[in-house]
This record gives sequence, C-alpha cells and structure tokens, in this order.
Amino acid sequence: MFTILPIKGFIDQIDGFNCDGISAGLKPNGDKDLGFIYTNEPCDVQAVFTENRFQAAPLKHFQQYEQNFKTNFVLINSKNANAMTGKKGIEDINTIFSSLNYELVNPVMSSTGVIGNPLPIEKIVNGANSFDLNAKNGENLSKAIMTTDAYAKNCMYEVKLEDGSSFKIGAVAKGAGMINPNLATMLCFICTDANIPSADMKEALEVNSHTTFNAISVDGDTSTNDTVMLLANKKSNAYNKEAFIEALRLVMHDMAMLMVADGEGAKKAVAFEVVNAASAQEAEIAAKALSNSLLVKTALFGEDPNFGRIASTIGASRVTCDEEKLIISYNNVVVFNKGEICFDEAQEAKAAKVLENDKYKVICDLGVGEGNFTAYGCDLGYKYVEINADYRT
Repeated sequence: MFTILPIKGFIDQIDGFNCDGISAGLKPNGDKDLGFIYTNEPCDVQAVFTENRFQAAPLKHFQQYEQNFKTNFVLINSKNANAMTGKKGIEDINTIFSSLNYELVNPVMSSTGVIGNPLPIEKIVNGANSFDLNAKNGENLSKAIMTTDAYAKNCMYEVKLEDGSSFKIGAVAKGAGMINPNLATMLCFICTDANIPSADMKEALEVNSHTTFNAISVDGDTSTNDTVMLLANKKSNAYNKEAFIEALRLVMHDMAMLMVADGEGAKKAVAFEVVNAASAQEAEIAAKALSNSLLVKTALFGEDPNFGRIASTIGASRVTCDEEKLIISYNNVVVFNKGEICFDEAQEAKAAKVLENDKYKVICDLGVGEGNFTAYGCDLGYKYVEINADYRT
C-alpha cells in the first residue's frame, strides 16, 4: 500500500536539487531565458525524445554519452532551439560547457525556441557563469524556460510507503504550441529523490509517455527538441516500483494537461474518449484523429456541438466502425445513438451548454470491440494564428 499526496511548491523542495532562472539577454524584452538544475551529487538520468527525424543538437549531445550515465547539471535556454544547426550545434554546446566555472559531471543541455539559428554562445556563457548553484528558485526556472506559454507549469507529489518511508517527485515544464501526439514542442524535467534503479526509470518513462505526452495535441505538429527528462538522486532511500510508476504518471498527466489547456490561445481542454473499438490500437488512431482535426478544433472554438465533424473524422481515420453501432456524446449528452440522430433543438441546446465549459469529454462508443484510448486536445482560434505568424519577431 502507498499514498500519493499533491503538495505545493517547486522541484527545489526535493532534497539535493537546486535550480534558478535568469535573464541572459536571449529574449529582447529582458524576460528570464536561461535556467539550470543542479544536484549536489551526480544523479541517474533517463530521457525520451521527439521522433522528429531532425532532432536538435541538445538531443544528439545527450545521446553521445554512454548508457546509464550520471549528471549533476542541466542547462536550459529558451528563445533559441539550436536545431538544424548541424555539427556546429553540438560543438557549441561543448564550447559552452568547457567555458563554465563549475565542476560539472556529464552536463546536459536543453533548448527551446526558434529553429535554424546558432546559439548566442557569449550570452549563454556569461549568464551561466553568474549562476548561484546553491539557489533554490523553481519559480524563476519555470519562467526562464517559457516561450509562447501563457503561464508556468509545475507540480509536486509526496509518496508515502507502507514501511513509513517516503519520496518526492516533481516537475517543471514548458509547452503550448507545436504539440502533437508523439511528444510535443515541450520540455519537461522531472526530479525525484526516490531510490529508483536506472533501468526502472527508462521503463517508467516509456510506459507513462504513451497515455500522457504522446496523447495530447494542440496543432498536430511535432518539433525537433521535445524532451522528457527524469533525474533521480536517490537521497530518500525509499522506493516502490508500483508507487513510483503511478506517481510519475500523475506528474506527466498534470504537465500534459497544463500544456493542452495552454494551447497558444486555447480556451478549451477536451478529452476524446474512444471506447469499444475493434482494438486498443484502433481506439488510439481514432482518438488522436479527433484531437488533431482542425475542423473539430474550430468547432470547439465556436462552441458548436457539430457531431457530424466527430463522425466524419472517425470514419476518415479508417478504423473499423459502423453507423448503426456508433454512439457520440458530449459528457453525458447523447447526440447520435446507433444510427438515430438525437440532435433535436432541446438536445442541441444541452450539448452546446457542455461546450461552454473550459473542460469536457467527447465520448465516442464505436460498439465493435473492447479497445479504449483517450487523447487530449484543445480548440484552435484566432490567437493561435497571431502567435505563430509573428513567432520569430
């Protein structure tokens, strides 16, 4: 038995983890743009990355280390992705680390921002050399890694085990646009003092990615820098595999839902539940098709319960489906029931009322099997176009 409790605070509350964020001049408006995570002792680190074929330089740099390496320093910059920068992008990371005045063990870097520009090495080095590695300011870090985010993203949990021992796990993340099932334009740094074996870290990340970060969509795009990194310093000496996997799932789900809700101008965060599909794989295909559909997203923006767009998208996904078996609901309001249109004036009004909420479910019962999957998406409106039309400026 174990108990998982949400707690207020930032990753600096976890014993042995320090962090901060500063302005190094990367953002022209003077906002914070450079941050770090530092551990007093080297800790185990595992990560999952974007499947975009053009992975950015920080991801390639990370993968140059031996498997199961330890690190004591993560450097994170916003405004510049260091992507599509070739071998020089990796060389620039090595130049930065060799220019820092700290004792670093296998340092890693993570970047987010505009693709196709070389790193401003001098600004990053000068900024990083001004860090106080004893600082504990998770709030500053969460602000420093933001790009188009409307708000910072953090969460913390404490896990109490049956033997009286406990460990903490928390995360800081950024992400609001270029988000598609298959990770997203997102960075997420998860820290824990659990005494978890390195092999379990990788397994837990991959298991939980499938139903969290790989199940969200803002705009159907997958970026070059997407990273979910797990750092464990083992200081608590406490561990239970089942408890850890569940706590990590909660952390990753929290961060994923914050990203969807912050979808570059989004006002609606919507769960697309596909149930009773021919298989789990087909349920996933249909659910992700719904979360990615521009026609569905714009209907959500207009608070229009147009079940025709839902049905059309499911059919276009080419999964096994039958009009005579399909049930479509907005929360508990059924609008299509096994070939019968339930969309009279009264039912449409009820469905429209559901769509006025910030969060709700679109439930699609295919009635052809036992496969289930939930994908998460948001609406798409004018603000998204405005943000991305002016992104580089």
